[in-house]
Order: sequence, then structure tokens, then C-alpha cells
Amino acid sequence: MASDLLYERLAERLRHQIQRGTLRAGERLPSLRRLGRDQRISLATAVEAYLQLEREGLIEARPRSGYYVRAPAAPMPRASARHRARAPQPIRNPALLGVLDVLGRCDLISLHAATPAPSLLPTAALAAAASRVMRRNAQAALSYAIPQGLAALRERIAQRYVQCGVDVDPDEIVITAGAMEAISLALRTVARAGDVVLVETPTYYGLLQAVSEQGLRVIEVPNRPGLGIDPDRLSELLERHAVRAAVLVPNFNNPVGSLTSDEAKRAIVAACAAHGTVVIEDDLYGELSYSGERPSPLRRYDERGGVITCGSYSKMLTPGLRVGWMLGGRWAPALLRAKCFSTVATSTLSQLTIVEYLARHDFERGLRRLRRELAVNAQRYREAIALHWPQGTCVSAPAGGMALWIELPPQIEGQAVFEAAMARGIGILPGHLFSNRGDYGHHLRLSCGQPWGEPVETALRTVGALAGDLAG
Repeated sequence: MASDLLYERLAERLRHQIQRGTLRAGERLPSLRRLGRDQRISLATAVEAYLQLEREGLIEARPRSGYYVRAPAAPMPRASARHRARAPQPIRNPALLGVLDVLGRCDLISLHAATPAPSLLPTAALAAAASRVMRRNAQAALSYAIPQGLAALRERIAQRYVQCGVDVDPDEIVITAGAMEAISLALRTVARAGDVVLVETPTYYGLLQAVSEQGLRVIEVPNRPGLGIDPDRLSELLERHAVRAAVLVPNFNNPVGSLTSDEAKRAIVAACAAHGTVVIEDDLYGELSYSGERPSPLRRYDERGGVITCGSYSKMLTPGLRVGWMLGGRWAPALLRAKCFSTVATSTLSQLTIVEYLARHDFERGLRRLRRELAVNAQRYREAIALHWPQGTCVSAPAGGMALWIELPPQIEGQAVFEAAMARGIGILPGHLFSNRGDYGHHLRLSCGQPWGEPVETALRTVGALAGDLAG
């Protein structure tokens, strides 16, 4: 444990020096032996620190030469000009209906679905866990669970949040069929048709679909690449409009991948509390930090019970079992009623399978592997885009999650690239899916959940060539 903390602290110091420019791109880092001697640490600790920074794409090992600060693969997308003020309005993006057709395709190289490839998840271990559950008590596994969810699973979820500074009572947790059901139930509980809901721009199209389905009106607050949610702009919008709920993704937002700072999170929660706005937090990607340091959820700064945090095992263990949750706080009784009136209860077999897996396996070890793979994928994807896509293409540099947000040169339409890629059997998503009014016409979103290899490299090269052809 002590050595883990030492290497993490060392990696953090070096990371800050790189981000501040004290250590510049292309600069050679001290050798492992010299680093150990200068910092008075073991060689193993020095190795772990450099490996962590290498996984994050900040440094690279060169054969027989040592470690160097890595040059950025591509510039970051530009922050939009000051976001235009718009009156609250219903969802008006017709493309949100057509995206379901893309998601149903199984014949595409999957750069469009923000889900880790099965090879990155403990698929075999989960299958074995499900088999053990069925052998022991098939009758219970195939019966209804209580609507709130199994106590053993709720206790596991509460323990996990305690590790990142959030005091959670297992009795306030409601188990759901994934995070999207959790968010939909939360919206149904706290808002009524015609109410105003605040969302980020850009934001995950599924959140826009959930808002649209319930007849809510939206206003949008900018989520800035590399910075996250703009708390000052959020406060201005809350002053101007009666906002019933804010649906926010502060940790590795999909599609931008940005991480909102702790200071901004605290300001966001305080502003929402002051205006009586319920926060529905999508914490789906919080565990997928490339550095291994789990960022705080908004719930950590909630002193009045105004935050409902939603999460899921879909990105960490398996999407197919459909097990998510809500940390309901003072809303827990109403959320439980909403669950009862919708799907009654989440699959008992799915819940028991995850409980069995967590009892027998090192969850943290599996997460470390997944984070490493996603960090490597993100860096490799970004390098391929910088090499093969038209000059002027900008790519986000996420510190977690699995979304890459791409800004194309202004003469290239994202929809045209999307259609051309689909015709070649490559799945990507156009940027206009990620806003209420279909903004971001010159953007794309890619998922880096597929392991790096020849098929992915070829696909990225192909899409870059297609974009180049469209540029004329």
C-alpha cells in the first residue's frame, strides 16, 4: 500500500510538471536509477510511476534511450464561442431517432459504441459466476428480487462510494436496469412535462432522448474540452430560468471526455441548491480514470440532499447484465415507487451474478487493467488521427472514459464523413447527435473501447482518407 502511494505521488508531481510545461515535449526524463536515487525511492516504485505516465500517454519509452515526454498527438478541439442564449425549448433534433438504426448494426467496425470490447471485460469470470449461481439456487435466481435490489449488492455499491469520500447508506440505493433507466426514473420522479431541464452541450444523445420522451424543455450549458462544465454560465442560466433539474456528467463527459474540477463541482452543486434545482448526476465513467485516481462525484459536495447520483456496472464489468443504481438520498422513497411502477425489479440473476463475481475476484485489479487498455487505446487513436486525417483536425485528450471528440476542418461536414464511413463498414457518430438543436455539424465522436490493432488502425486510416476526399 505504501509503495502504491509513493509511485502515485511521484507520478502526480511529474504529471503536473508536464502539464505546466516545466517538462516539455521531447525532453528526456531522468533514468530509472537516477530517479530512484534523487527521489530516494526503490527502483520498482520509479518503474511504476513511469509506467503510469506511459499508460496516460504523457511519456514514451524509446528503445536503448530511456523515457521522453510525449508530444501531443493532435490539438484539442477549440472551445466554442460564448454559448448563444436560447429560451427553454423541446428537443428539436430529428437525428436522435435515427441513431438507433446505427446502434443495431452488428456488421460495423465498432468505433461508435461507447462500450469496452468484450476482451477488455471479465466475460469468462462473469459467465462462471452466473453458472455457480444457477447451480446453487436456480429457483431464487429466476424469481423476482425485491424492487429496491439485493441488499448484498447495495452494500457493495455503498462501500465503493465511501472510498471516494461519499457517505452512502445502502438503504437509499435503488438497483436499476442500467444507468439509463436510473436517469429516466429520476427525471420522471422530479419533473413533469413542460418543466425546464438543464443539460450540457455537447452531451450524450441518450440523455437528450430521455428528456424528449418525457416532454421536458431544455436549456444547455457548455461543457468545454479539457475543462468540463462551465459553472459561471450554469449560474447565469439558473438565475434567468426556473430550472427543475440539471442532468450533468462531470466525470469524463460523453462525448467530450472532459473532467470538471472539484472547485467547479462544488460551485455547481451550491448554485443548484440555491435555486432549488435537483441535480441528476450521470456517474457512469467515474471509475475509468486513466490515472487510477477516482474523481469525486457531485454527490460528495451535496449538503442538502439535492443530488441523485446514477451509475452502472455496464462500462466496468458487463453491459449485458443491465445492472445500475441510483443514490436517491431524500428522493429514495419516491424513486423506489417509480421503479416499482416501471419494471418492478431488476433481474435477480444479474444481481446475484455480480455479487458472486465481486465476492471471488479482485474488482480493483480488473479496473486497473481496463483503465490501462483504454488509456493506451485513446493515445494510439489520437496519434493515428493526427497522422492520417486532414490537416486542421482537432482531437480531445480525455483523462478517462472512452470517448474522443473530433473537430473537423470547417469545410468538412461530420454527417458526410459518417455516411461515407458507414458505407465502408465503419461505425462512427456525427457530432450533431450530441445537442438539442443539432449543433456541432463539423464534429464526430469516436469510441476508443476497441483494442488497438490492425483493424482499428486501418479503419482510422480509411476514415481519414474519406474526410480528406470530402475536403476537396
